[in-house]
Amino acid sequence: MKRTVGVISLGMLLLPAMAAAADSWTDKVKLKGDFRYRHETIKVENRDTRNRHRIRARFGVEAKPIDNILVGLQLASGSADPVSTNESLDTGFSTKDIRLDLAYFDLSFKKAPGLNIVGGKIKNPYYKPGGTELIWDGDLNPEGGALKYSGKSGNVKFFTNLGGFWVEERGSDVDTGLFGAQGGVEFSFPDKKGSFTAGVTYYDYTNIQGQRPIFDTTKSFGNSVDGTGRYLYDYNLLELFGEMKINAGSFPIAVFVDYVKNVAGGGVVDNQGWLLGAKAGKLKDPGSVEFRYNYRNIEKDAVLGIFTDSDFIGGGTNGKGSELGMDVQLAKNFSAGASYFFNKLGTAAGADDYHRLQLDLMFKF
Repeated sequence: MKRTVGVISLGMLLLPAMAAAADSWTDKVKLKGDFRYRHETIKVENRDTRNRHRIRARFGVEAKPIDNILVGLQLASGSADPVSTNESLDTGFSTKDIRLDLAYFDLSFKKAPGLNIVGGKIKNPYYKPGGTELIWDGDLNPEGGALKYSGKSGNVKFFTNLGGFWVEERGSDVDTGLFGAQGGVEFSFPDKKGSFTAGVTYYDYTNIQGQRPIFDTTKSFGNSVDGTGRYLYDYNLLELFGEMKINAGSFPIAVFVDYVKNVAGGGVVDNQGWLLGAKAGKLKDPGSVEFRYNYRNIEKDAVLGIFTDSDFIGGGTNGKGSELGMDVQLAKNFSAGASYFFNKLGTAAGADDYHRLQLDLMFKF
């Protein structure tokens, strides 16, 4: 009896300290996640129609061990594919894979506000007008380090993003890396009526010409290869972009353009890509909607095919066409969406048609 009373008394004495520790822990740690259920129909000219159901699940945690350092981890469904976290519902009710999608640190500086150094498997540090996927798929999380800086003077904001990444490490040959430098400026309109952003980016892939394709050595994702299946050209990309946003109350509008050219030389001909798009509306309160449309044309060697949008033309380069979509906020953390791609599998006349319909239910927590 005395022992029981002693344990209870000790617990009551420790309870305030435990509560304080819990409060401190919750202040430093943030949990988040999302789940998407998708029906997808794919129709390619002269081929059978494909129907499938797919899921995507992501769970992440962010912690601040000290005030100026953020550490983040995220797990996601999917295979090792760098541009997809989807899992198809097939293969006899088999269990599905969970993989490390993000693992990074983010260092900020009190004496240099606007400056951040990020390292690990990180979120894409580069500005993408309208969220365009002309160069980078939205699921791609590069591996390496980046320095980001933004500042403001009056109604003008400027930003710089520098990055160095390991694309392929080879034990018996030279490594392939990626270096990227981006600079841009955003002009805010009077009375917060909108803004205009413009910028330029240069990406340089090192030691890639003459190597087998990245990730899947048997597939070039549209890029030109020689007789042995190795990259025929180098990839040095020059990107120019612009985006205008108009704040029209609860129904904002954005128009954006993205242009890229592979300036590596060496005889590369099909080396340009461009995208023109618009968005209207914004998901916020239940009942809010967002519409989006873009048209793009991407030649064979404009970008590295493995890393571009995995939905447009089924992934890779050498295609053109439209993407049309809308989303509806049904409840606070629940939305539904639809996307339709009507594309051509090639940029020349007479290319086969490619159609893709996606119907989504999305949950956040």
